[in-house]
Amino acid sequence: MAQSAAKAISSPVPDVWYPTLAVFMLAFGLVITASFFIYEATSSRKSRSLAKELVTGAVASVFLGFGSLFLLLASGVYV
Repeated sequence: MAQSAAKAISSPVPDVWYPTLAVFMLAFGLVITASFFIYEATSSRKSRSLAKELVTGAVASVFLGFGSLFLLLASGVYV
């Protein structure tokens, strides 16, 4: 049985894009987070929508999470 040579794992995103992706994803996540807080502070309890809160929170969470990941990768912490 012939053994095949191990193939190196490579990133689907080029390394030079990490800082740019980190900045834009974190910025977008912070803008969505700010809009969430503004929505919570300015709407009354009766006019709030649970679906809107969940969607806004999930979108902000995804962008902040991936932004943090790319920030770690850009700074040399390979996770």
